[in-house]
Amino acid sequence: MAKKSSTPEPVIETPEEPVVGKGHATPTRKEREAANQRPLVPTDRKLASKEARAKMQVQRDRARVGMANGEEKYLPMRDKGVQRRYIRDYVDARFNLGEFLIPAMFVVILLTLVPAPEVQAGVMLGLYAFVVLVIADCVFLGWRLMRKLREKFGADKLERGLRWYATMRALQFRRLRLPKPQVKRGQYPQ
Repeated sequence: MAKKSSTPEPVIETPEEPVVGKGHATPTRKEREAANQRPLVPTDRKLASKEARAKMQVQRDRARVGMANGEEKYLPMRDKGVQRRYIRDYVDARFNLGEFLIPAMFVVILLTLVPAPEVQAGVMLGLYAFVVLVIADCVFLGWRLMRKLREKFGADKLERGLRWYATMRALQFRRLRLPKPQVKRGQYPQ
């Protein structure tokens, strides 16, 4: 006596007529146009305006954070490229006298309020000396940076305006620079 299995055998159904085509009628032009119709002006304009403002705010916030973090996608044209990134990292790693130019000028303005002409003359002379030091520091920065850029990227591949870009970055407060510094002081790029 043979034992029967408890699982039933699968029944295979064969269609009597094979399906031809896609199985439904092609929609008419009128039906397709009706399905694609959207109003030019939303029914609730206040809500649509509010949603559009919220969407734009999210995009602006993302772009602001991306720019601050130095993401290439969000940088303005003046900051894009590997050479500019190298300059930013080099300037941010360096101690720059130009960072103290604005605070020095503020102190000079306050000290010129002192009624003694000797003090005012001494302060102005000190400011001129400091400006000369800042200019010398920027010239040295440009000279040294261009030498490093030629070694790294080649003399014929350098972009225009790199010295000016480095100088303008060196004259800004470190905390106010955009894109924000990605390296610590002393951490020069390779």
